[in-house]
Amino acid sequence: MKIDILTLFPSFFEGILNESIIKRAIDKNCVEINIINFRDYSPLANKQVDDTPYGGGAGMLLRCEPIFLALDEIKKEDSHVILLSPEGSIYNQKKAIELKKYKHLIIICGHYEGFDERIKSQVDEIISIGDYILTGGEVAAMAIMDSVIRLIPGVINEESLLNESFNNNLLDYPQYTKPAIYRGLKVPDILLSGNHELINKYRIEEQIKKTKELRPDLWEEKDE
Repeated sequence: MKIDILTLFPSFFEGILNESIIKRAIDKNCVEINIINFRDYSPLANKQVDDTPYGGGAGMLLRCEPIFLALDEIKKEDSHVILLSPEGSIYNQKKAIELKKYKHLIIICGHYEGFDERIKSQVDEIISIGDYILTGGEVAAMAIMDSVIRLIPGVINEESLLNESFNNNLLDYPQYTKPAIYRGLKVPDILLSGNHELINKYRIEEQIKKTKELRPDLWEEKDE
């Protein structure tokens, strides 16, 4: 998979690209990531990328030319272009699994008060990571990158992925490690029994219980 990020702040991504699972995925050639400063595509002499809105209003808007020109250069037939914006559909694990299927993702990080509406004509979908406002799309882009890359074959052990939260619309079951007792808090006896059939049954029951209590919306969706 190839992922191109269009941003005004390339340095924001230095940490995530050089640490942990994403770095290993890059080193193993599971994914290619390019961080592109779309200011470089501004046709203006001073490389300005924002301007005041027609009709008046507060703040500055992202001009359309830098985005159009950047996409002219990097977009291919198999590219899937995503614009990050609060008005987009809410991101979830189902969408992460869907995005994993694309060979080339282009993610546009917005900034300022908003963006020229014409930019929407160049994208395949608009995504939001939640109903709140961020100063830019960089944090959202990192979240999407992380959630998609870890699904690519060879990046993470397949068994680990199967047991994670949101598979089958259920949260993950409670997990414990050594010591068996700490400050009076004890690991459930069933997990120490060695009976894997009973352990699997216990875990499924705990998944259902946890989901009903903490995320009834997921349980209702599963029930439907």
